[in-house]
This record gives sequence, C-alpha cells and structure tokens, in this order.
Amino acid sequence: MSRILLDTDVLIDLLRGRPATKAFVLDVTGDAVPCCSVISVAELTAGMRRGEEGATSALLDGLVIFPVTREIAEVAGRFKQAARSRRLELADCVIAATAFVEGAPVATSNVKDYPMPEVTVRPARR
Repeated sequence: MSRILLDTDVLIDLLRGRPATKAFVLDVTGDAVPCCSVISVAELTAGMRRGEEGATSALLDGLVIFPVTREIAEVAGRFKQAARSRRLELADCVIAATAFVEGAPVATSNVKDYPMPEVTVRPARR
C-alpha cells in the first residue's frame, strides 16, 4: 500500500480546521496511508495552542509516525551538506530524508523547503 508523508505545515492546517487543506489531504491521500516524521510530531507539539492537546493527539493517532533511523539521519546530513548555499533547516532535511527512505512523497505548502531531486513533492493548496 502506498504512503504519503504529511509535512508539519499541512498537519498544522488540518489541526486548525482549514477546509482547503482538508480537501487537499483527502485528495492527495486517496488510498495512501497518511504518515509523518517524528520531527513533525515535535514541531506540532511545540506549536500547539492552549486547548489543542486533544485534537493534536487525535490527529497524530491517525498517522503512521516514522522514527529517525541511522539511515534517515545520514541521508538528512547529506541533503543538508548538498544544500550549503541554501537556507535549509535540518528538520526539513530529516523530513525529506524520511520521505526518501520510506519511498513516500511529501505533501507540503512549503515546496521551497524540499529542493532535493530525490524527493517527490505534492504541493498543498491553502
């Protein structure tokens, strides 16, 4: 079964109930299993608003969450190293590496954060 990795920005928009994002996720996932990186769990938790704990937990319960393995960490390091002239956050490199290693496209509104030719991006509508 195919999988799709939801970037943190898409998860935040889902959490906040943005209709365009919900429609996009329903469209892009189709029969694919929605997933995220453990990095997105940390970012989502760090950005939670007061009272969003239950909704955040429910959202995460519906996802396959990939851990950071040594292989993912090494690929992320190579992505970061290759992008020295660009401002790429290491967290985004880890998410990209997770998508690459797991063979899943990344659904994101932040397409510029994923310039790696090895990573397939599904641009989100907002």
